[in-house]
Amino acid sequence: MISPIAFSLGALTVRWYGIIIGIGALLGLLIAIREGKRFRVHSDFFMDLVLIGLPSALVGARIYFVAFQWDDYKNNPLEIIKIWHGGIAIYGALIGALLAGWFYSRRKGYGFLRVVDICAPGLIVGQMIGRWGNFINQEAHGGTVSKEFLQGKLHLPEWIVNQMHIGNAYFHPTFLYESVWSFAGLILLLILRRIPYVRAGEVFMGYLIWYSIGRFFIEGVRTDSLVFHGPNWLAIALKTIWSPMSSFGWGAMEGGNIRISQLLAIIIILASVSFITIRRMSKSVVIKYTDPILQKNLTIKY
Repeated sequence: MISPIAFSLGALTVRWYGIIIGIGALLGLLIAIREGKRFRVHSDFFMDLVLIGLPSALVGARIYFVAFQWDDYKNNPLEIIKIWHGGIAIYGALIGALLAGWFYSRRKGYGFLRVVDICAPGLIVGQMIGRWGNFINQEAHGGTVSKEFLQGKLHLPEWIVNQMHIGNAYFHPTFLYESVWSFAGLILLLILRRIPYVRAGEVFMGYLIWYSIGRFFIEGVRTDSLVFHGPNWLAIALKTIWSPMSSFGWGAMEGGNIRISQLLAIIIILASVSFITIRRMSKSVVIKYTDPILQKNLTIKY
């Protein structure tokens, strides 16, 4: 199995997780800078955006997790800041980063939707690469599977199969499912932003829809899902939507609770589709993705 520690310098220990997250963030930044040049947006804007967005994402990820696991923290509030003990959520990270991006974009005089359109491929690249950090740490995996499932059905190389052997069992490589899904999403977004009639905001909405679809189905086999007790009809509805995945040998979705990430994924999909539909039915003039980006022009409707 792969050690989570990349190297040590005296008392300083550098883990692969941090390196992988850093690589993902760097590649995402380079993609945004490259696309920003087409619209004459200076690279410094995106570098500052990352410097603001990364800590905001970390805070958002922690707040999101703690909020839904409050019973574990209410009697020991100091544990909230001990993020090295684990406990972050990617949807919370996305919320934190978007809030920081919204305030920063407005301060710099850029339309928020124009900025997140440019950043969308970089976001999905960061997620695609970042999931390999979970692989190294042997975390955020799915339920138990057989070795034959990993080798025979998924045709995974031995080094991945070995790393998915945790304790005395093998587990679903959900990191790989999400990474591959994100790679397909990256190609889709790169094509989408070259289509002339795509409007501002629709590339980012495409990212939200694509990621949420994948997250909904992958979440069904995760063993670390945040859950809550909700109405039975909602739990049945979510399981029914997920049920086709059983034909891929993923087994049944475990637990009778409602998985928060699945419910949020459905909400995001419906909201994003509604956003695109309503704007396209509207007769107001809307900026296209390929149109020039104007700074400090508050009269344009986005």
